[in-house]
Amino acid sequence: MPATFAAVRKFALSLDHVEEGPSYGTPGFRAGGVLFLRFHQDGKSLVVRTDFDQREELLAADPASYYITDHYLNYEWILVRLARVANDALRDLIRMAHKHAAAEKHKAPRNKRAARYTRAGY
Repeated sequence: MPATFAAVRKFALSLDHVEEGPSYGTPGFRAGGVLFLRFHQDGKSLVVRTDFDQREELLAADPASYYITDHYLNYEWILVRLARVANDALRDLIRMAHKHAAAEKHKAPRNKRAARYTRAGY
């Protein structure tokens, strides 16, 4: 049975510290203010935060379910076709995206890290 956006929404909102809000004109989900999941404007796919290694594994393992467009080549995101992806795999991917967002929230912004080293004389 294909995944539905209603099921994705319900699952995403069940995770800790998740809020829903618009992202590029579509429903999006943030953990601690960091976007980790959104509905793609094509109305058939999700845009999910990942890392480059996991993205390559998913693309190689199941190109019918997972893909990227040129826009996402340099970003750690993957697109997921709702009609093709298994529900269990999608839940696992959303959990991982949520963890990536939580980790991102705890990183210092690049400009603050650079400023710290500049002030310290490095």
